[in-house]
Amino acid sequence: MSVIVTDTGFAPDDWTGGFDGANVLQLASDANLNEVSLDGVELVRVAFPSFADGRGFTLARQLRLKGYEGRLRAFGHVIADQYAMARRSGFDEVELSDELAARQPEDQWLARANWQDHSYQARLRGSTAAR
Repeated sequence: MSVIVTDTGFAPDDWTGGFDGANVLQLASDANLNEVSLDGVELVRVAFPSFADGRGFTLARQLRLKGYEGRLRAFGHVIADQYAMARRSGFDEVELSDELAARQPEDQWLARANWQDHSYQARLRGSTAAR
């Protein structure tokens, strides 16, 4: 089973279409987006083989810059400290194993859910939320 993390916390996975088929694209962290078609894709899952491998964040940003507006999910070894970066780079959600969710409970993810107010740009603007 898996747990989905969004800005509102933990939730069960509501994707019912399965992960095989033309409407789902699964990308490895070293995927070349020049070789990928996004036609008809409703869900893109980007793998994080290690929490130290940040290439998935770059892929998310590139997908959004290419115009992908569908659901974008990070899965694998993503930790709570990376949630703000995941959201800023374009991910809608993070898929966790039950084991990782048990090691990093919902409160650790929610502590980073206010990702827009704690950005570098917000601190430069002097946002009171970032102080």
